[in-house]
Order: sequence, then C-alpha cells, then structure tokens
Amino acid sequence: MKRHVVTGGAGFIGSALVRALLEERDGKVAVIDNLLTGKEENLAEVAGRFEFHRVDIRSYRDIASVLRGADTVFHLAAIPSVPRSIEDPAPSHEVNIDGTFQVLKACVDGGARRVIYAASSSAYGDTETLPKVETMTPRPLSPYALQKLVGEYYGSVFHSCYGLDATALRFFNVYGPRQDPSSPYSGVISLFLRALIERRPPVIFGDGEQSRDFTYVEDVVGLVLKAARTEGIGGRVYNAGNGNRYTLNEVWRVLQELEGVSLPARYGPPRAGDVRHSQADIAAAVRDLGHRPAFSLEEGMKRTLEWQMQQVLRT
Repeated sequence: MKRHVVTGGAGFIGSALVRALLEERDGKVAVIDNLLTGKEENLAEVAGRFEFHRVDIRSYRDIASVLRGADTVFHLAAIPSVPRSIEDPAPSHEVNIDGTFQVLKACVDGGARRVIYAASSSAYGDTETLPKVETMTPRPLSPYALQKLVGEYYGSVFHSCYGLDATALRFFNVYGPRQDPSSPYSGVISLFLRALIERRPPVIFGDGEQSRDFTYVEDVVGLVLKAARTEGIGGRVYNAGNGNRYTLNEVWRVLQELEGVSLPARYGPPRAGDVRHSQADIAAAVRDLGHRPAFSLEEGMKRTLEWQMQQVLRT
C-alpha cells in the first residue's frame, strides 16, 4: 500500500491536503507537525484516520523513520511569515532552510520516491514584470523569501546530485477555511474576515492598491495532488496561483458587499519586505500539470466567510 507523508500537516494548507489525500483513499497518510503554527483541531474531523508524529523537521533522527520508504512527501512545514522573518530571522532560517535540508536528506537516505515542496511567490520580489513567470530571476526582499528560495535550490540540487524526484510549487497568497486570523502574521483575507465579522474597519498597510494573486486553498491542494501524480517533472518549479490579481481595496470592497455593510478601512504605513504587485503566470502548470483553478475570488471568500461564521457561532 502507498504511503504519503505531509510535513506541516496540521497547518492551514497542510490539513486541507491531508483531508484531500484521505478522500482519495490512495494509501496511508502520515503527518509531521511540531504544532508551532499548526493546530490539531484542523484535523479533528479526520482524527484516527492518519498517523500523527509530533516531531520537528529540524531533527533528522525524529523524522527519518517517518519519511523512510514514502511514496510521496509533501513538504509544507515552515514558519510562513515575511514580517516574522524580518523581526526574528533565526527561527525561520532554522525551520525553512535547515529543516528543509533535513527533510530532503532523510528522503534520499530513506528511499522516498517523490517530494513536492511548498515554495513561495515571494521569491520573485518586487519586479515590475507581470505576470510572474518561473524563468524570471528571483529577487527576494525578505529573509522568508530567501529561505523558501533556498529550499527550491536544495530540491533541485538533490534531484541532480542524488536523483531525488523533487518538484517545487510557488504558492501565491493562499486563503480559505482554517487560516488563523488571530495572529498578526496571518494572511490578509483571514484578517479582513475577522474584522468583517466583528464589524470593525481593518487596517491596511500602505494605500491598499497593492495587488495579489489570491488563490483558494482547494485550488492549491488540487494542483499539489496533480503534481504528485505527474511523471518527469523532478527538479522543476511551477507557479501555484490562479492567474489573476486583486488589490486589497478591491478585496475589502467585495467582502463588504457580501455582508451588506460599509466599514471604510484604516490605513497604516507600508510593511517592510512586502512586494507591490504579484500575479502568477500559470501557463506551465496548466500545460504540464493540468492545472484548472475552479474558484473565483468571490466564491472562495464566500466559502471562507461561511466557515469563519460557523466558528464564531460555536464559541
């Protein structure tokens, strides 16, 4: 029987991937997570259907036995925050670079068949060219962006030097249910939704005209699974977005319209390390992986808002 391992499987995206893998019934699923940013409740409804290993990816000894012989390792574990990496770069360096190295080494040593690595669109930096194409020269602006880029490079090197079938997917501003709005490092849509539910204006850093390729989590998970099933893509990098971009002001306007309220945003100074515009060219993912984003921004936000409302009613 096949065996799949998801590092960071108790996180926002990781838990969505775990649920999708369990729905496919294509083998056993194991989760690695130290619960630094992940939460066990993200997997509460599928508890007992997977192995859970509360270990740290920085510890080769702890992860090697879990990764040994895996058919696919989905490496999503990270400290995923640009502001956090700027304020305190050492922990994110240790997890995002050292931890990724330990995962890749354990995969090679243990004979894992394939690795799908969650890279980041932040690697592109603030280049004026839109949309962002995988062949562009990276220009990371933050420690986090650099760390995730190093992970890409390590995957490519492990592919060429050791034959590890490793593919990187650059995630673009993923949002959806289970994204934690309680942290100042959360994605902007989760923070917007919390402000909307509490009927207070959000704080937008900058003028709000910065734009992002917001991608619903189920579209990202679908692409991750397609990459895992596609042969001959080891060592490559693909954009994992939906090919559109929306300004923060547009997003807040749509959310207000969904709820029928008027809550003008407050504006603060721009944040260090933030890029001005981001949009994915998804031609390669469409061509090679069969990527077909299914969720519009409005539909994705509606689903996410409904989930957030349900959580409020339960508390």
